[in-house]
Amino acid sequence: MTRSPRRRVAAALALALVLPFAAASPAAADSIRDREYWLDDYGVTQAWNTTRGAGVTVAVIDTGIDGTHQDLLGAVVGGTDVSGVGSADGQTPVGYSSREHGTMVASLLAGRGTGTDSGVIGVAPEASLLSVSVGFGVGTVSSDDQVAQAVRWSVDNGADIINMSLTRNTIEWPESWDDAFLYAMQNDVVIVAAAGNRGSGTTQVGAPATMPGVLTVAGLDRQGNASFDASSQGITIGVAAPSEELVGATPGGGYSSWGGTSGAAPLVAGVAALVRSAHPELDAGEVIARITATARAVPGEADPSPIYGHGLVNAAAAVTSSVPAAGEDPAQQLSDWIRVYRRADAEPIPTPTPVLPSPTPIPESEVAGPVSPLGAVLPTIDQLRFVGIPVLVFVVFALAVGSLGWLARRQFERLGSGG
Repeated sequence: MTRSPRRRVAAALALALVLPFAAASPAAADSIRDREYWLDDYGVTQAWNTTRGAGVTVAVIDTGIDGTHQDLLGAVVGGTDVSGVGSADGQTPVGYSSREHGTMVASLLAGRGTGTDSGVIGVAPEASLLSVSVGFGVGTVSSDDQVAQAVRWSVDNGADIINMSLTRNTIEWPESWDDAFLYAMQNDVVIVAAAGNRGSGTTQVGAPATMPGVLTVAGLDRQGNASFDASSQGITIGVAAPSEELVGATPGGGYSSWGGTSGAAPLVAGVAALVRSAHPELDAGEVIARITATARAVPGEADPSPIYGHGLVNAAAAVTSSVPAAGEDPAQQLSDWIRVYRRADAEPIPTPTPVLPSPTPIPESEVAGPVSPLGAVLPTIDQLRFVGIPVLVFVVFALAVGSLGWLARRQFERLGSGG
């Protein structure tokens, strides 16, 4: 894998956004921190004893982040708009609906809070964010192209991790994503994607969560069980994280209650930021392997399972546990897929060239008589059977007819002469 300095480049994406499964509702500012149950339940506060994500940059490819929100002040260090309808810094919410989405996602990932015990604090509150705004359903270029452009921009502007709380709602993805995502993976970027929401019509995991090398996140309810409304299922799921009873920051200084795997993904992206901060020597594949290897297994479930993946994410274990520094290379995984499946799509199945059947030789045992130098001029059994015998019958018939005609003529001559 290509290793670059800790400043790397990233990528982007677009199309059907993973929306909250329930309508967002206002939340009182003084009750925010107490509602972040995942901080203690999933080992986040314990992981903070080691790191809070400093030195790591995460690109949020979404509707745009309001970096002026009191809980995100100083978090957004750069950004861009790939839709053609947003602001140059990517911080003006765009899209036809749920424009608050990107800000909510960002707050769960790297919110700073407004004090020791107030406001939304993210899983990696010292990580830096890049805001890449995508116009879901709007824009001067197609959503597919916006996504590819966003991914590349993120890589080129120093992203160590890319969060994608969105889905294409299809298991397939356009070829333009092949190059963009491979570019990110070759530059050692961890890509985290939401599995998608049943409540939003995504019955199965959709791209980019189906792409090899991507860390896919499923959703859980408050009790740690699979969220039926807020999580799709599929064999590509890596880990599961909370996706219900979430609270996040919204543009303009507000807060909202919400749910969906859109929220589960940034929680795991935040854990990835903690791991990269604590273990800067690890490459992207090793970071993903550490997160999946330390996930809490679900009793009675296979490992991995299409519902929970390798289990429930555990931030403290991911940061502090002794885990072998080994993992699959995401770039190699995607490259292998492209080589096998894109080639199969592009190359037609060759049609064999028609050839005339070769004559079947007659076994020597079927040749009448001994083989002799005259064999080349003597007729074979088949020649006698299919040519000689019919000719012989015709000759005999002709001779018989001729003889009968000659005898009849002699008889008439005798009668005419009175003899």
